[in-house]
Amino acid sequence: MSPELARIILAQICLHACMAGTRMAAPLLALREGYSPAAVGVLLALFALTQVFLALPSGRYADRHGLKRPVGFGIIAAVIGAGAAVAFPVFPVLCLAALLTGGATGASVIALQRHVGRAANGPLELRKVFGWLSIGPALSNFIGPFSAGLLIDHFGPTPGSLPGYRAAFLVMALLPLLSWWLLRRVQELPPIIAAPGSPVPKAWDLMSSPDFRRLMLVNWLLSSCWDVHTLVVPVLGFERGIPASMIGTILGAFAIAAAAVRLMLPLIANRIREWALLCSAMLITALLFGLYPLMPNAWAMGICSVLLGLALGLVQPMVMSLLHQLTPDTRHGEALGLRMMAINTSSVVMPVLFGTAGAVIGIAGVFWFAGAAVASGARAAWRLRESLPLVSHSG
Repeated sequence: MSPELARIILAQICLHACMAGTRMAAPLLALREGYSPAAVGVLLALFALTQVFLALPSGRYADRHGLKRPVGFGIIAAVIGAGAAVAFPVFPVLCLAALLTGGATGASVIALQRHVGRAANGPLELRKVFGWLSIGPALSNFIGPFSAGLLIDHFGPTPGSLPGYRAAFLVMALLPLLSWWLLRRVQELPPIIAAPGSPVPKAWDLMSSPDFRRLMLVNWLLSSCWDVHTLVVPVLGFERGIPASMIGTILGAFAIAAAAVRLMLPLIANRIREWALLCSAMLITALLFGLYPLMPNAWAMGICSVLLGLALGLVQPMVMSLLHQLTPDTRHGEALGLRMMAINTSSVVMPVLFGTAGAVIGIAGVFWFAGAAVASGARAAWRLRESLPLVSHSG
């Protein structure tokens, strides 16, 4: 790993940890102040909502201005959002903090991913760099909530007191400033100038490519599987009388497995192909979703969770690598924005659909339906192999 890539990964961790820590602390403070679970659900949805609407404009902006200007605006927004919660720890301001930190993280990540993809030379290096970059969110999802939780419990006169929450939001507001310090020495890549007189492209023109459509379908199906697992496992565990701590362990095992397998990706990148790994991940996920409801106890569910984490952990780096190979260099940011918009829309809508479906067909039925859907999409991943030999990447 180059020193510049290390700085980019650390900057991503700091910025993403700000959002992750705020996403953990804000709902807890809202519950402490007596707000209902429904209000807390709205608060959590706001972290993803801004990313739905800002993803595409952010991608276009990154295509025009590169790395530092989009990330700089994102850092300002994140500092203002978390800082506002320090000064005014009330529910409306927490909603503002959710909008600002969520939107800032999404917009900045698009610019970071675009920069890393452009700097890579060829498919092999794309797989390696996106393998390293994908480790960042896994680490930040631990660092942000863990540090915020420590401050909430141990800063102030009593555990969970208001000074503890203010301290947590203050640390979250400082983390993006560290991101800026890390990125100061990163060299901006030369801009890509469109040919004179060429028509202004429209974002949805990208969807006219059959391969791009297949990649978006595969990405959406596999990202939905994360939502299914996160939502349905607690319900399945509750129905079977499994303790909350064990349910948390099952979900934690999934996250650890997904992060661990990403650590291996740079070492095995030259032995794998993106389309083959995505196709395999879809078939393995379908099989595990078929078995999950049949598991007799928490230990068996935990084994399924680990295997599912291993299968899904490599999906994002492979999708990112293919996306950079299948789209023009001048439109990488736009393509990344479309991808993020689709994922965050799914994260807002799918839990509602899964919850409704669970009430109608049962939790086991949700697993089996999702498994059948992802298995049917494996053909789209398989067909991606047909065009990759024709694709060149200029880096």
